[in-house]
Amino acid sequence: MKEDKNTENKILAAAEQEFLNKGFAATKTTEIASKAGVTHAMLNYYFRTKENLFNKVFEQKVHILAQSVRNCFHNPDIPFLERLSSGIEAHFDFLVQNPSLPRFVINEIVSNPQRLTVFKEKIISVLSAEFISIQKEIDSLSEKGEIRSIKAQDLIISIVSLNVFIFTVLPLASILTDQQNQNIEKMLSSRKAENVKTILARLNPKQ
Repeated sequence: MKEDKNTENKILAAAEQEFLNKGFAATKTTEIASKAGVTHAMLNYYFRTKENLFNKVFEQKVHILAQSVRNCFHNPDIPFLERLSSGIEAHFDFLVQNPSLPRFVINEIVSNPQRLTVFKEKIISVLSAEFISIQKEIDSLSEKGEIRSIKAQDLIISIVSLNVFIFTVLPLASILTDQQNQNIEKMLSSRKAENVKTILARLNPKQ
């Protein structure tokens, strides 16, 4: 059983790299199998189709992202705005670890619009409970005048949009800001801090 799981993980790791580098259409399962060090027949045994393999890779990423958000928001002993700041940073850090993912998702949606429905369903299935919980806190705090009212979904969209944007244009941003590779980390750290400030300013009842 452990050997089966190790083989499955090797295939998933190889598939993730191939999908991110080449996109779904240009990726061949034979190349994934070769990179994973398994036979093509073995890859088919575990996942049957390229579509199944793609969905499994994407599902893993969604769950990792969702877990990072849950870890930040599920601590009522910490003030909401502090947890929100941690959630924004956790999402940004997830993208730092997966910098090719935003462009990959956008390219897949453009080339195959039907994937948007699949992506949306997976994300909502994982994060729907978080939307309800966050909305209750927002409503409570806004009634007390501590923050400005906002829909939880709009808040999440704003966070995702701000964080994702820099990674979709990272090569261009590096050129425009005259950043060398060793300074990319500093630029991303600065952008993360700015995104937190922007979101918190939106919720500030005095602005």
